[in-house]
Amino acid sequence: MSADCGPAAEAVTRGLGFDCHDVSPVISVRFPWELANWTMPLLEVLVIGGAVFALVHAIRRHRAGDPVNLALWFASLVYLFVIEPPLYFPEWFGLDQIYGFIFAHNRFTVQFMQDRLPLYIVAFYPMFSQLAYETVRSLGVFRHRGPLLGSVAVAFVCQVFYEVFDQIGPQLRWWAWNPDNAMVNHPALASVPMTSMLLFASVSMAAMTYLVVRLAGRSRLAPLLAGVLTPLAMVVFGIPSSLFRGDTTAQAWVLGVELALVWLAGGWLIATAPASDEPASAFVRIYPVTYLGVLAVCWLSAFGGLPLAGNLYVLACFLGAGLVLAARNRVRNRAPAPA
Repeated sequence: MSADCGPAAEAVTRGLGFDCHDVSPVISVRFPWELANWTMPLLEVLVIGGAVFALVHAIRRHRAGDPVNLALWFASLVYLFVIEPPLYFPEWFGLDQIYGFIFAHNRFTVQFMQDRLPLYIVAFYPMFSQLAYETVRSLGVFRHRGPLLGSVAVAFVCQVFYEVFDQIGPQLRWWAWNPDNAMVNHPALASVPMTSMLLFASVSMAAMTYLVVRLAGRSRLAPLLAGVLTPLAMVVFGIPSSLFRGDTTAQAWVLGVELALVWLAGGWLIATAPASDEPASAFVRIYPVTYLGVLAVCWLSAFGGLPLAGNLYVLACFLGAGLVLAARNRVRNRAPAPA
C-alpha cells in the first residue's frame, strides 16, 4: 500500500467513486463528460475562466499604474503552493501524526499530484483573491479607510462568497472531508470544519491582501513575501480555538465568536462604505454576479442535502453577498458627479 494512500485516504476516495491507488503521479487528464456529475465541468469553466478574467484585469490595472492586483494574483499562487501540499500529503512534511489525512478532491478534468490537486483549485486562489479585493476596492474602502480596515472588509466578502462554494462542495462530491479526523475537521458547521470557515475562507485572503497592499510598489518580492507569510497569520488566528483542543463545544463557541466578528466588522465596513468615484471595472461588474449565479444553480440542485444549519448559513451567505453587490450600486449612485 502506498504511504500516500493509507486507509483513511482509501476510504474517502472510494466514497467519491475512485481508488487513490489508481492515480497518475504527476498529471491526469479526462473528458469533462466522464466526471461524477454535471456541476463539475461547470465549476471548472466558472473558476478557470474567472482566473483568466482576473489576470487580464490585473494586467490592465498594472499598466495603469496600480501594481496591487497583479501582485495579489501571483501572491495567491505562492500561497497555494505553500499551503496545499501539506494538506494533501502531511506525511511528506512529518505532519501525519499531528494532522492526519484531512480531505480528498474528486476527479476533475485536469488533476495534478496523484489526483490530489485539480487545475480548477490552482485557478481558484487568484480568481477568488481578485473577486474579494476588487469588490472592496471598488467600494472605496481601501482608499478612505486604509489597508487594515480594507482587509477586514475583504475578510467579510471572502466569507460570504466562499462559503456559498464551500458548503455545497461536499454535497455535490467535489471533495470529501475525512470524518474520522477529529483534530482538524471538528467542530464543523454542517459539512465544513469551522477552522476552514474562519482561517481559509476569511483570515488567509484578508492577511494576504493586507500584505500585498502594503508591500506592492515597495518591493518586487511582494507576491513571494505575502504568499509565504499568510500561513503565519492563519496560525495566529487559530490560537484561540486551539487552546480548547479536545473540547469541540468550546472550540465551536470560540470559532463562532470569531466568525461573528468577521460578519459584524466587515459587514459594517461594507454597509458604511463612503461614496466612491472609482469607475467600476468590467471584472467587478460581471464576475461576482456570474459566480453567484452559477453557484446558485448548483446550490438549488443540492438543496435539501445539507443539514438545516448548513442550508441556513448558505442562505445567509447568499444574502450577505447580495448586500455586497447592492452596496456597490448604492455607493456608485450616491457618488458626487464629476466637476
